[in-house]
Amino acid sequence: MNQLMYLVMLKKSKTFNRLTKKIVEEHVENIRRLDDEGKLELCGVFKGYPGMAGMYILKVETREEAEALCQREPLVAGGYAAYQLAGLELAHRGNNYLL
Repeated sequence: MNQLMYLVMLKKSKTFNRLTKKIVEEHVENIRRLDDEGKLELCGVFKGYPGMAGMYILKVETREEAEALCQREPLVAGGYAAYQLAGLELAHRGNNYLL
C-alpha cells in the first residue's frame, strides 16, 4: 500500500497584511501542536511567490482529518489566508518510485 500525505498550500487573502502578532503566535502554536502530535511532516514559508503564504505537509489518516486541521489553522479561521488541499502519494525506493 502506498503512503498518502496531504499538501496544504496557504494563499494570502486581501487581509493578510493585517496580521497581528497574536495571530502569528497562534499560527506558530498550531504548527507546534501538529508537530507534537506527529501530524506535521514539513512546513515552510514561500519566498518570491506573490500571493502564497506557505505550506504544510500533513501526516494524517484521512482527507477529512486534513480538512479539519486546515479549517482550524488560525490564518484560515481568521480570514487571513485560504487553503488548497491535495493528496500527495509518496514515491520512494520502497515502492519503486510508484512504477
